[in-house]
Amino acid sequence: MNALKQILMILCCVGYTATALPQPITLTVDVANAEKPVNPTMWGLFFEDINMGADGGLYAELVKNRSFEFFRPMMGWSVLGEAAEGALVVLNRQEQQEANPRFLRVNTEKVGPEGLGLRNEGFRGMGIKEGLRYDFSVMYRQRKPGVTLRMELIDSAGNVIGRGKLAPSKGAQGWQKQSVSFSANATDPKARLAVWFDGKGEIDLDMISLFPEDTWKGRPGGLRADMVQMLADMKPGFLRFPGGCIVEGFDLSQRFQWKKTVGPIENRQMIINRWNFEFGHRPTPDYFQTFGLGFFEYFQLAEDIGAEPLPILNCGMACQFNSAEVVPLEQLDEFVQDALDLIEFANGPVSSTWGRLRADMGHPEPFGLKMIGVGNENWGPQYIERLAVFRRAIKDRYPEIAIVASSGTDPNGERFDYLNGELRKMSIDIIDEHFYRHPDWFFENAGRYDGYDRHGPKVFAGEYAAQSVRIASPDNKNNWLTALSEAAFLTGVERNADVVTLASYAPLFAHVDGWQWTPDLIWVDNLHVYGTPNYYVQKLYSTNKGTHIVPITSDGQPLTGQRGLYTSAVLDKNQGELIIKVVNRAGTAAALGLKLPGIRRLPSNAALIELRSDDPDRANSISEPLAVSPQEKTVKIDRKQPGLEVAPYSFNVFKIKLP
Repeated sequence: MNALKQILMILCCVGYTATALPQPITLTVDVANAEKPVNPTMWGLFFEDINMGADGGLYAELVKNRSFEFFRPMMGWSVLGEAAEGALVVLNRQEQQEANPRFLRVNTEKVGPEGLGLRNEGFRGMGIKEGLRYDFSVMYRQRKPGVTLRMELIDSAGNVIGRGKLAPSKGAQGWQKQSVSFSANATDPKARLAVWFDGKGEIDLDMISLFPEDTWKGRPGGLRADMVQMLADMKPGFLRFPGGCIVEGFDLSQRFQWKKTVGPIENRQMIINRWNFEFGHRPTPDYFQTFGLGFFEYFQLAEDIGAEPLPILNCGMACQFNSAEVVPLEQLDEFVQDALDLIEFANGPVSSTWGRLRADMGHPEPFGLKMIGVGNENWGPQYIERLAVFRRAIKDRYPEIAIVASSGTDPNGERFDYLNGELRKMSIDIIDEHFYRHPDWFFENAGRYDGYDRHGPKVFAGEYAAQSVRIASPDNKNNWLTALSEAAFLTGVERNADVVTLASYAPLFAHVDGWQWTPDLIWVDNLHVYGTPNYYVQKLYSTNKGTHIVPITSDGQPLTGQRGLYTSAVLDKNQGELIIKVVNRAGTAAALGLKLPGIRRLPSNAALIELRSDDPDRANSISEPLAVSPQEKTVKIDRKQPGLEVAPYSFNVFKIKLP
């Protein structure tokens, strides 16, 4: 190769525009040897309650601190009118109601002419829609009957855009729950709820709640439908939950405990969210976990969107970046029992203790759990010791359940090497690898799995996201460059689908006014939702996964960046369709010749789904949600000299019907 050709190739591979197209590259697409199956649940979702992903996000509750359990009991609430001394008092039941000890006592015997009320600010406001019904509910206990509740939705300009009234049932004794519905007559993304107390008397209040009617599947107290729809549209194979670092907690007192997230909503024990205080650059003192979105709802969500549930449980270790607190091995029984009981909750008969609770919550049929994760991003000998205890207990009772284990925080280095070696010695079922790296790393590691052991444990690419600046930087962007680099890396994941059987981007959701971490797959405000370019990359893999790996090579080698090109291919035997994915990171178009041994006759055209932008810094937004989004077209195929052409800076999915 002469010096000029070398220079042109270097320029092409780093993304600069060359003056002439390089010579075509010939791809051999060996459909006849498409024998290795693709895991049908390979491409999935990772959910963690970060960036207001649950409360203020996926969980559709509009009232913040509805049960007065935040560290500051009245956080989110402000007093309306003039409250006499003792008119509003927060009481604590302590041991009588350990999961939900606080409630508010309201006495209206001495009220000024302006009246007495409370206003709730919601989660960065309340997204209210014109013409939509809103369902208000409250738990109350009448100490001196005579108080009625009057609700008002207030827009950001101070106008009343919805009204309702609730009169407690006469003669009701003890704690009661009552509901009333009313509609909004205007739309506002930053509305608030006012609750006025009319009449004379004294009443105790708890679980003050407001939900829109348009929840997912219309479930009362359910999930935000537009956010779930974005997940369903991806046709995900699995849903990993509930995280993420919140599984570990800053210390063990703040770890995620699934048993405290099931059963009646009012009995679920709220805790602080570790992202409340984790980042000095994004403090979020009002970030707590109410667990209205709990383990039952996670399982139900997975079932709704056709995904396998993949719960991750604490292994007796808190976050090693924070407190590094661990439970002594001899005291690990409670943690192991939680894992065994969770499997019973998911799969057990209604005659079992935890299977009966599942049935009582409305799902007598088993959820069909097949996988469980032990620990999240833990490392070191202390993790291996505890994992061994979990593995033995789970496999003894439930040998059919696959165990997912952590390979730590990084995709390489001493920590990774130790864990990878120990997990393979242990014959763990699935090793969870994480990749938070610069886009260059993703481009350079498309061949990562080409040399992996085909007979050892499977791999879960459990958390991946290209960082445009650096890990955990608040300046990271979901731009086209990061998405393109992920698309390139994922050609290597798909090409090695016999080794990498699960893959998911992380984190999943972020609120534009309440995020702690960037980048993220899907962004929302109180009324809108949009997918990033990274979302569309993941979706194109998930919705075009095929059934079998097709070997695709150039000069006998996979394309892992030569001339800026990356390729993978799968065959969908159910649809009779060959799917070829091509990433071009170069600034020039590329021509690809095709050799298709085993295919006697090609159609005259193919479908092309193209995702591209000439600007590597281009990103989607609330105002431009589809700035970088897939475009579908039909391309002609020359049957005598079949080939493909791909645009600069593009991710392309070609779908060719086979006879």
